[in-house]
Amino acid sequence: MWREIQGCNNWKGLLDPMDSHLRKEIIRYGEFAQSCYDSFDYDPHSKYCGTCKYQPSHFFDKINMLKKGYEMKRYLYATSNINLPNFFQKSKMSNVWSQHANWMGYVAVATDPEEIKRLGRRDIVVAWRGTVTYLEWIHDLQDILHPAHFRDDPNIKIETGFFDMYTKKENNCHYASFSAREQILAEINRLIEKYQGEELSITITGHSLGAALALLSAYDIAEMKLNILHNERCEELGIKVLRVINVHDKVPTVPGIITNEKFLFQKQLEEKFSFAWSYAHVGAELALDHHRSPFLKPNSDLGCAHNLEAHLHLVDGYHGKVRAFRSATGRDVALVNKDSSFLKEEYGVPPFWWQDENKGMVRTSDGQWVLPERPVIEAHPPDTAHHFQQVLKLARARLNLP
Repeated sequence: MWREIQGCNNWKGLLDPMDSHLRKEIIRYGEFAQSCYDSFDYDPHSKYCGTCKYQPSHFFDKINMLKKGYEMKRYLYATSNINLPNFFQKSKMSNVWSQHANWMGYVAVATDPEEIKRLGRRDIVVAWRGTVTYLEWIHDLQDILHPAHFRDDPNIKIETGFFDMYTKKENNCHYASFSAREQILAEINRLIEKYQGEELSITITGHSLGAALALLSAYDIAEMKLNILHNERCEELGIKVLRVINVHDKVPTVPGIITNEKFLFQKQLEEKFSFAWSYAHVGAELALDHHRSPFLKPNSDLGCAHNLEAHLHLVDGYHGKVRAFRSATGRDVALVNKDSSFLKEEYGVPPFWWQDENKGMVRTSDGQWVLPERPVIEAHPPDTAHHFQQVLKLARARLNLP
């Protein structure tokens, strides 16, 4: 039933009551997104600030996800001219790994035979790093709409901040010499070619700003016709979107806080006044309420309500709109306080407990404490340009463009 779990019927009949298989898959893909937070170097006093703390080959081992059955294929990097508080991290040191780039996430693929058998197909997963900061970053993204230019339809527009982050590149920086868009399309094409003839799925996951980038890249993959099977029927796989939200989280309401898909007269307002701040969410929505969990503080703190680990905790305990909260998978509630203070104090879990031992410092044989050098990570596979050109060539052929 993997196609139903992946949304071929828009999750009809699977959300309320919550289907046990779907719950596990939502948590599993949420953990891929969470791994981007857990592995990112936020320390401005480190020359590696803004990159991933782990080598690609050791990534899933370091964050205790080795049993997921996936293999890391490439890291994703981006550069941006847009001011994003607490998102694009830069070191305070002069000798740094990159002056322009930030690590944004990764592309991985299911390689374990047992996991492929369980899934019913080989799954390609793209995980985008998000942000857990407050609403100020949104204001830097929503000012101007920019034509997407992924195809020749001028009506398709993207907010400038997202467009800049997704498409900008910096020739003077090895890690940003290809845009995030070029990197992801090239890697998806590479994997489709490698596993041609197999049953494939492309699953894109992210939280907060990462969720927006997930939707943008999914749209791009479809527009470039990469999600079309290489056979005579050319059966289109399509895009299915499942949004998991906390009803007390304000971030998903901005922009669109004035008019959105729940506003009865949205279309009339758009047509009569050309109202620019009218937005609508896409896909199916799973709305959760942290007030239903007996483990969480019933507060209105935005950082807590927006926290990804808290969302996964709520998915674990959700059985339906009118059903009591009850853990279905035994997920450890201590994970909620990894990067928050959301758990009630009676559970004895310290807030913000997730950190590297001694902040990564190690003691040398002569008793000195130092931050060890990290091995150089390959910026881009050498055939990235080739595969991106293949994407453009295939798209022109499938769209009958010159």
